[in-house]
Amino acid sequence: MPSILFVKTSSLGDVVHNCPAVGDAARRVPGAAIDWVVEEAFADIATLHGAVRRVIPVAVRRWRAAPLAPATWGEVRRFAATLRSERYDFVLDSQGLAKSALVAALALGPKHGLDRASVREPFAARFYDSVHAVPAALHAVERNRRLVAAALGGPAPEGGGDYGLRVEGAAPPDLPPLPPAFAVLLTMTSRDDKLWPEEHWRALGAVLEARGIQCLLPWGSEEERRRCARIAAAIRGARVPRRMTLGEIARLMRLARCAIGVDTGLCHLAAALEVPAVGLYCGSDPGLTGLHAERVRNLGTMGRPPEVADVLDALQELI
Repeated sequence: MPSILFVKTSSLGDVVHNCPAVGDAARRVPGAAIDWVVEEAFADIATLHGAVRRVIPVAVRRWRAAPLAPATWGEVRRFAATLRSERYDFVLDSQGLAKSALVAALALGPKHGLDRASVREPFAARFYDSVHAVPAALHAVERNRRLVAAALGGPAPEGGGDYGLRVEGAAPPDLPPLPPAFAVLLTMTSRDDKLWPEEHWRALGAVLEARGIQCLLPWGSEEERRRCARIAAAIRGARVPRRMTLGEIARLMRLARCAIGVDTGLCHLAAALEVPAVGLYCGSDPGLTGLHAERVRNLGTMGRPPEVADVLDALQELI
C-alpha cells in the first residue's frame, strides 16, 4: 500500500487550506495510507478529514516556551520515534517553513516541497529531495494542490477541490438548545488591525435578529470572551457559549444558517464545511488567503474594512 505523509502544522487557516490537497492525494493514489503531522491545537481538523489514516500531533509552539526542559526533550524524542516508525513513499511539506522542513527531515522517505522561488522561507528548500515550482500568485489552496500534483505526478488539478471534512453528530449536548436559525459571528483574530469595529458587529447583529436569525459568538481567550460579551449585550437573543474545542465548533457551525467572520481560521473552517460565509478583511488582503469555496464572499482589504451594508448585501446573495 503506498503511503503519504503531509507536514502542514499551523496555523488554523493554513491547515484548513491544506485539506483539498489531501483529498487530491487520495484520488491520485487510490488506496494510499495518508498521515498528517499537525500542531496539537489543530489536530481536530486533520482528524475530520475522511482520507486521513493517522494524525501525528506536534507541539513546536509549546516546546518553544521551554526548549531546555527535560519534559520537552522527552516529548520530542517520542514524537520523532512515532514519525520514524514507518517509511513513506512521499513526504510532502506543504508548509514551506524552516520549522516544517525540519519536521519533514525527521521522517523516512523522499521529501517534496516548493523550490526556493516558490516557498515561503527559501532556506526550507534545502531539506527537500525534490523541489517543485508553483506560481506565487495562486491562492493558498491551489498552491497546496499544485504541489501535490507535481510531487505525485499528473496534470494540474481542476475545479475547486473538496475539503473532505466529515463532521458527524449534533451540537455539544451541554449547550442550550439551538435556535431554528442562527448565525455564527466570528469576531476574534490574532491581530488588532484585523478586527472589525464592535459597533459594526452590533449593527449587523440587530439586523439579523430582526430577520429572525439569532447570533452565536464563540471565543477562545478571555479577552475574546469579553469582546463577545460586549457585542452580544447589545443584540437581543445573542448568545456567548462556553469555550469549545475545534471539533465542537465544527459540529455547531455546520448547523448554522451562515457565518460572518474576520480574518481568522474559524471563518475558513466555516467555508470548508460549506456554510455560507462572509469574510471581513480589515488589515489583510484576501487575494491569496481569503475564503475559498463556492458559497462565500470576501469583503474589504488592508486599511479598507467593509461596511455593514456591504455585509448585508453579501448575505442576501448567499442565503
